[in-house]
Amino acid sequence: MASTDFTTSILVDQTPEEAFKAVTNVRGWWSEEIEGSTENLNDEFKYHYEDVHRCHIKLIEVVPNSKVVWLILDNYFKFTQDETEWTDTNVIFDITEKDGETEVKMTHVGLVPEYECYDVCREGWSNYIQNSLRSLITTGKGKPNATGKPQTETEKKLTLATDS
Repeated sequence: MASTDFTTSILVDQTPEEAFKAVTNVRGWWSEEIEGSTENLNDEFKYHYEDVHRCHIKLIEVVPNSKVVWLILDNYFKFTQDETEWTDTNVIFDITEKDGETEVKMTHVGLVPEYECYDVCREGWSNYIQNSLRSLITTGKGKPNATGKPQTETEKKLTLATDS
């Protein structure tokens, strides 16, 4: 049976080492408001986007130039019935060399279509991996969520909806 966990991937011309360095630079591609360390085994960091989304993450596996695994220790969504939908899920970044290119595959294990946040999260992750992380790897400059500036249409709608 096929997995229903959310997965997305990118192919880049840069080395696995360059891709790994970008993946662990979470401020450079996801959010400038990350608090804590994001590079080494057992590092913990906090992400927040306004009063819409907050989570606390721990790096539970780090294999240089190959793999990074996050455990979502705690999560809060303002826009779902179950505010903790991501809690105890894993985000896995697999970095592999393929025919002279580097593939970065991100799988959010536990983020499944049955979750109320699935469509919003799928759009967000797709944007941050396909656009921002790819840009950070290929140009050295990502497109992270800057303070108070939504990146996707869904983030804009959620911000407006929660402001009312």
